[in-house]
Amino acid sequence: MKHLCPCTDLTLSKAVVMTPDQFKTELIGLLPRLRRFALSLTRSGPDADDLLQDACAAALQKWEQYDPAQPLDRWMFRIVRNMWISEIRKRKTRQGEGQIPAEEAAELRTEDTAADDLAARQVRGKVDNLDQDLAQPLLLVCAEGYSYREAAELLSIPIGTVMSRIHRARKLLISSLSEVEQVAK
Repeated sequence: MKHLCPCTDLTLSKAVVMTPDQFKTELIGLLPRLRRFALSLTRSGPDADDLLQDACAAALQKWEQYDPAQPLDRWMFRIVRNMWISEIRKRKTRQGEGQIPAEEAAELRTEDTAADDLAARQVRGKVDNLDQDLAQPLLLVCAEGYSYREAAELLSIPIGTVMSRIHRARKLLISSLSEVEQVAK
């Protein structure tokens, strides 16, 4: 009798099927990470919540288009990013939409010591001041734990560009945080 192992049978690995309930369960598990990513894009708690809600609604409507052989987080990060790009375009035509700065958002506050809180605010402020092209790869790799290759795929840019942007972002953060320390002394 021949036993088939799903990990060695290529035909079985291609026929991965996901039920709507499984999709919803996986999506719910991703919500904290998706919210952090949305917050890094919008830099506003309410806007991040709206973006995340819209992205989840779109994903739930089009869940059959998702390929279960691929990681769900990549698919969802791409949806969030693309929806944010569309929102930016809409806002440019409407003009005047206000945003709450990330350092004022209650969702980012933690119950740490005053020194930790100050350091976190400084770093958050410096990351917020980075150009979005530098901040996005930095947050995906350093905060979300994606590889350079995964970040490149999510952002639709070459891996070398991701590495270069992260390097530049780190250099800018280090130099700007060093300047803050020099002023404090």
